[in-house]
Amino acid sequence: MAVQKGNLSIDSENIFPIIKKWLYSDHDIFIRELISNGVDAITKIKRLDSMGEATVEDGIEYKVTVTSSPNEKTLTFTDNGIGMTAEEVEKYINQIAFSGAADFLEKYKDKDQSEQIIGHFGLGFYSAFMVADKVTIDTLSYKDGAEAVHWESDGGLTYEMSEGNKLERGTTITLYLADDSLEFANEFRVKEVINKYCSFMPIEIYYINEDKAKEQAKDEVVAEAKAEEDELVGDAPEEVKTEEKKDDEPKPLNDIHPLWTKTPADCKDEDYIDFYQHVFLDFKEPLFWIHLNMDYPFNLKGILYFPRINPNMDKLEGTVKLYNNQVFVADNIKEVIPEFLLVLKGVIDCPDLPLNVSRSALQNDGFVAKISDYITKKVADKLIGMYKNHKDRYEELWDDLSPFIKFGCLRDNKFDEKMKDYMIFKNLEEKYITLPEYLDAAKDSHENQVFYVSDAETQAQYIQMFKDEKIDAIYLTHNIDNPYITMMEARDDKVKFARIDSDVSANFKGEALSEEDEKKFTESLTDIFKKALGVEEIKIKVESLKDENVSSMLTQSEADRRMAEMMKMYADAGMGGMGMNFGQNTETLVLNSNNKLVKYVLDNPEGEITPTICCQLYDLAVLANKPLTADELTRFVTRSNEILAKLI
Repeated sequence: MAVQKGNLSIDSENIFPIIKKWLYSDHDIFIRELISNGVDAITKIKRLDSMGEATVEDGIEYKVTVTSSPNEKTLTFTDNGIGMTAEEVEKYINQIAFSGAADFLEKYKDKDQSEQIIGHFGLGFYSAFMVADKVTIDTLSYKDGAEAVHWESDGGLTYEMSEGNKLERGTTITLYLADDSLEFANEFRVKEVINKYCSFMPIEIYYINEDKAKEQAKDEVVAEAKAEEDELVGDAPEEVKTEEKKDDEPKPLNDIHPLWTKTPADCKDEDYIDFYQHVFLDFKEPLFWIHLNMDYPFNLKGILYFPRINPNMDKLEGTVKLYNNQVFVADNIKEVIPEFLLVLKGVIDCPDLPLNVSRSALQNDGFVAKISDYITKKVADKLIGMYKNHKDRYEELWDDLSPFIKFGCLRDNKFDEKMKDYMIFKNLEEKYITLPEYLDAAKDSHENQVFYVSDAETQAQYIQMFKDEKIDAIYLTHNIDNPYITMMEARDDKVKFARIDSDVSANFKGEALSEEDEKKFTESLTDIFKKALGVEEIKIKVESLKDENVSSMLTQSEADRRMAEMMKMYADAGMGGMGMNFGQNTETLVLNSNNKLVKYVLDNPEGEITPTICCQLYDLAVLANKPLTADELTRFVTRSNEILAKLI
């Protein structure tokens, strides 16, 4: 064929700046695009062969080979796929944005569709100019009598096309890298990008370092020459022990049959665990997993893993990798993966996704919402099924699962609606119960009132009081529980939650004080404690408690404490402002009028040891709720030693 020169037919003005600066947000994505083109070309020839429209040699190994040469500053992509004629190069390369894959699909839309075509947009090839000053194509079509074609372009706006010298069917694309992109001639960088985007593409991908290959070939020639020379001069031993040859067979960089493409019945537990540990580099075993496999009304496959979740919600983060026909698209695309599921780890492969031309983002489409709803439903169904059929396992995993499930209920109304009857809570007897079960047991003592523990250690005194009175409470110890409580109260306005140290339940009170005594004792003790503690204000409440061994308690109303915690959360997040001190002075010191120490203080307001007793009673009440400050702890230890010394 005669040499042909010309300008590329561009449908949009200044398309290359768009490709470089906007279309592809990640600089390294051109490797994915060019490998995808090679995979497409092989997929096409396989389909034509299966339909009897192309003749392919027996035993052929289909593959895409990526070759780099740091010395030559080149990066080459070779496939043994369908190839192109000169007319097809003119149509698919010289006319930018005309999609060869789309055209192929249209032509064969009513025939065998078992093999998927990755590219649908026609711009992938031109991503090469993100990193290359010059690009060449050498291609030979599968068609009988086809001639090889050579195409090259400097800068991407003009081209030259001539007869080529390629002898084997397929296409080779060579990138002459720009000076600012020489990193892509580096073996480790290329393998890193292939691993990122192409780990599970459906055609085997190989890598060759051309410079190393040349050096190795040279060494082999020298070694053979040396061996022949030794044999001629008689230096070779009579018996030459042949060394075992090293396994120099190149190995593909990708897994063409990833686990999610298989049916669940063909997968063993160890397969799921190995896949999880390999893909996510997490060598802890996941709690369990969900294998998604759907063909209608859309094609979706994948595996979602439930890792051991950190109870601190601030650190909850996972990785859900989105694939399109085994081609990596992005991590954690919230339009497809419901937000609350992003704390999981897993892979989702959906060939039907309406991606934009760069495959890096979704086009707005109601179809995407259906995919998201489907994934949510499958996760809820898995959890509900575990509750119904393997309740022991469900309870065993609950501490790890509950933050995730509660977060999902907070973020997704549909998920909350499905899961609300399967939420369980550990009670003071270390048994798991549902909220209706708790309320039913409590209807005679504290109807519609749910007591809970947020910290078993600091609230140990209150826990023991509850146990002594046979009053139950549930453990809500994760950060997510505060907003979850609020949501449950909003769902049922009759139910109220109260931390066990928020008030003194009527169940703990003994014979009630008269109004006159309660007022007199409160006024007297308030004055005594103000003087002893050296404070101007303190809120004191005198109660007659059944257990005379309980001397003092520190309580704070549920509403005040929640408000204080919310304000602290805002402050910690750098959202300072009004109300930051709200709740700091709303704690109440409850003193038991039946306790000997409290009685002593009442009877001896001016006693020598009265200030010491007051300070000790206050610190003991604080310690039952929270740590003392450094200065407070020093004074407490010193005072305790002084009290012990007086016992000698």
